[in-house]
Amino acid sequence: MTLILEQFLPYRLNRLTEALSHRVSLAYKAEYDLSRAEWRAFALLGQAQAMTATDISYYSTMHKTKVSRAILTLEKRRWVRRDVDEKDRRLERISLTQQGRRAYDKLVPMMQAEEAKLMARLGAENSKALQKGLAALEEIYLEPKVPTETEGAE
Repeated sequence: MTLILEQFLPYRLNRLTEALSHRVSLAYKAEYDLSRAEWRAFALLGQAQAMTATDISYYSTMHKTKVSRAILTLEKRRWVRRDVDEKDRRLERISLTQQGRRAYDKLVPMMQAEEAKLMARLGAENSKALQKGLAALEEIYLEPKVPTETEGAE
């Protein structure tokens, strides 16, 4: 028995993910010279009020060291700040600064436009089928999202 790698679903999905991530990265790289790790951390912080580095690591599926480096770079840009958690002084809540929020608000429409271009190339029927297939795979293989303490606080 032989495995034909190019037909193996996990391999195909991984290759496609890399290609799509690279294509979309051109927009945020050109505009702000962000790495993928920086973009992922930044995007998560943009949709949340505040997160810990552990939360970012979990939701981005990036190793903690990569997250730490990304946060440090974003902090040097003055796009994020760290605040000590008042309930647990060992934790830091990371959130966007006003400058970071402005950059995020500028990048979101660009990223949405990139996604719209990708979906338009697929066409309406294939886009709908892709969304349905992805939702089914996520339901089977991903753990349900458990709100973080910060997310549940609102």
